[in-house]
Amino acid sequence: MSSLNLDDFTDLIERPDGGVRRDAEARRERQIVPPGSLGRLDDLGEWLAAAQGAVPVRPVERPRVVLFAGDHGIAALGVSARPAGSAGELVRSVLEGGSPAAVLARRLGVPVRIVDMALDCEPGSLPDEVVKHRVRRGSGRIDIEDALTLEEATAAFEAGVAVANEEADSGTDLVVLGDVSVGGTTPASVLIAALCGTDASVVTGRGGLAIDDLAWMRKCAAIRDALRRARPVLGDQLQLLATVGGADLAAMTGFLLQSAVRKLPVILDGVVAAACALVGQRVAFRAPDWWLAGQNSGEPGQAKALDRMALEPLLDHGVTVGEGAGALLALPLVQAAAALAAELPLKRDELAEPEESAEPEKSAEPASSVEAVAAAEPPVSVTEPEGAARPERAVEPESAARSEQAARPEAAVGPEKTAGQEPAAGPEKTGDPVKSETPIDAETPVGVGTPADAQKPAEAEKPAGIEKSAQAEKPADVEKPQE
Repeated sequence: MSSLNLDDFTDLIERPDGGVRRDAEARRERQIVPPGSLGRLDDLGEWLAAAQGAVPVRPVERPRVVLFAGDHGIAALGVSARPAGSAGELVRSVLEGGSPAAVLARRLGVPVRIVDMALDCEPGSLPDEVVKHRVRRGSGRIDIEDALTLEEATAAFEAGVAVANEEADSGTDLVVLGDVSVGGTTPASVLIAALCGTDASVVTGRGGLAIDDLAWMRKCAAIRDALRRARPVLGDQLQLLATVGGADLAAMTGFLLQSAVRKLPVILDGVVAAACALVGQRVAFRAPDWWLAGQNSGEPGQAKALDRMALEPLLDHGVTVGEGAGALLALPLVQAAAALAAELPLKRDELAEPEESAEPEKSAEPASSVEAVAAAEPPVSVTEPEGAARPERAVEPESAARSEQAARPEAAVGPEKTAGQEPAAGPEKTGDPVKSETPIDAETPVGVGTPADAQKPAEAEKPAGIEKSAQAEKPADVEKPQE
């Protein structure tokens, strides 16, 4: 964006594709494992499919841990168990691989990126890729002064946007977001109390390294004092981050919003990430649809913020160490959900197979019966008399021996039995002698090619199955009269 206008994010951020999510749900119903039997994993797989805009969901292959680092001046009041200005040592521990987040990231094969926004140390003591986005050295005491100037807050916010663009352009498909700070939970609690309209004591926790009761009371008083300074600027989120936030919190807010613009899913870690997400929701109400709450750290402010955004933590292990460690523990759960959604086999379609096999059988039955009848019938040669109209049924010539048999005055004789063929049922025997007239087809005209006394009575139409028996009962043709 050429100029920083937070209202632009409302138009730029879209929700994950609802149509793709419905397709993912329909595909889940066709899998062999009953829907709902995988619990939260079903919801995670469908959410990830909608975020990716793909069914089946693609595996999470290039996740990355992004940590924003900074020191906070409020730590000088003794609200943290760690010394003020010591966040640089935590960053070095992560870079050297000795912190909990570094161990988990190494175990899971996930690269870690640290972005220094306001560490209270010399820039030369850290690698250039860590310190290149630094805005200032430490943030102000928010109980009595602003954490940043408006220009510094704008620069920090834009740095977070730039980091999100870099990650999206490099092919990162999921981000685990955390912080490395000393005193960071205090401004985070102030932001949550201001945006939720609650009292300081409701959001005050013990921090990453647990503090005693006296330190808790000092922390609660500092949050109360900062909350008085925050309420007048609630309508301007960037000014709110400058007044009671910090450079690292402003950068995380910009990172979250731009990740939603770039459709890059993010897993939130602890109370600091939750506070920045709550500010992001106030800027663009659709943005939380792109985020997951990785774990419940036990901080009361985090629970308040997640409830306001309707985000349910994936894990509840009470990991308060920060540095993205709790969210890293949730990463394998998201990867497992993606693998199950994509690789579980679908149910076999058992209805289509019987229908396909039944169709050839039905078509084969009439074909086989027709072929059997055609094979059983002997070939017929037909002769037509000259000048006669073609009758519908031709008279078959018979042999002389067969003519002699037909001329004898005997009872009706059944059809001859041919080899390999069952005799057809003949007409019932009545005992009457065969009449002298030789029956012919009724449609044959009299006097044309056949004497009148050889006319056949009209025959009823016979089925194809008994046509042979009718042909077999025909007496021999009468000799044609000489011309």
